[in-house]
Amino acid sequence: MSDPRVELATFPTPVEPAPRLATAIGLGPDDLWIKRDDLTGLGGGGNKIRKLEWTVGAALAEGADTLVTTGAPQSNHARLTAAAGARLGLAVVLVLRGSPGVSRSGNLALDGLFGARIAWAGEVDQAGLDRAAAEVCEQLRKAGAQPALIPFGGSSALGARGYARCGEELRGQLPDLRTAVVALGSGGTMAGLVISLGVEAVLGVDVGALPEPAAAVSEFAGLTAPEGLRIRRDQVGDGYASLPAPTAEALTLAARTAGLVLDPTYTGRAMAGLIAAVRDGDIGPGERTVFVHTGGLPGLFGHGEGVAYAEGQVVEYRA
Repeated sequence: MSDPRVELATFPTPVEPAPRLATAIGLGPDDLWIKRDDLTGLGGGGNKIRKLEWTVGAALAEGADTLVTTGAPQSNHARLTAAAGARLGLAVVLVLRGSPGVSRSGNLALDGLFGARIAWAGEVDQAGLDRAAAEVCEQLRKAGAQPALIPFGGSSALGARGYARCGEELRGQLPDLRTAVVALGSGGTMAGLVISLGVEAVLGVDVGALPEPAAAVSEFAGLTAPEGLRIRRDQVGDGYASLPAPTAEALTLAARTAGLVLDPTYTGRAMAGLIAAVRDGDIGPGERTVFVHTGGLPGLFGHGEGVAYAEGQVVEYRA
């Protein structure tokens, strides 16, 4: 099966200059551009659609009628899997860490609108989540369904092909690109960019989704070893669901200099990583830099600390 891709989104996504943000972080006004992969269209947009075009395409080619995937309660990937299923007429079961009664704002609200069913797996690690998903798939088969298990975060060697195409888009849009900065979660997005742009041109900012993200990127990109990958691990803070101070500052700066909305888990940390990379000299003035905006807006509204921080920035007007 050489090309199982199914079209789910609108490409190419635009690149936009961000001169005020660039100068605010120490770059030249023409140095920083934003790759708007938050504008992919389906289900609120975001990077996961590029991967799902391949993984769901493969599932359809194999006769699947139900999509099953895993994630955290506010998973962007789960939300977009639900949206893909709705568009294509497939049933969707989301196997999520945790239990009923958690916040239903953000991505969870959209999961419900798209018609996905949720199987709560309890407080389990990734291995436990994988086992729960396998059990759900077996139950569905016994009920006569044809389930396809979509990998965590949509990340696999197949899913990475979506971001290899994104890298090709970027080379066409900005031929003098020096560094693409992107959030590093489950690994497939960075891996795809590495495939088409090369290890030296991609800076991944770890968000804390995996204990060894470099190994995942290396595997999905088909590298023999992770050495040479540019990965920052200084923005994780207290964990995946926390709001580190540099991330909060990055949210505010991007919003107030570029009208750009980031989320606390992925793009906010990635922007904090970009700011740190400029500060310590890894990225410098005169270098064409692209920030890959991977979406995640619904996740902001499902992040209690993030919403509280944003609301705390409101200043009352007094004449």
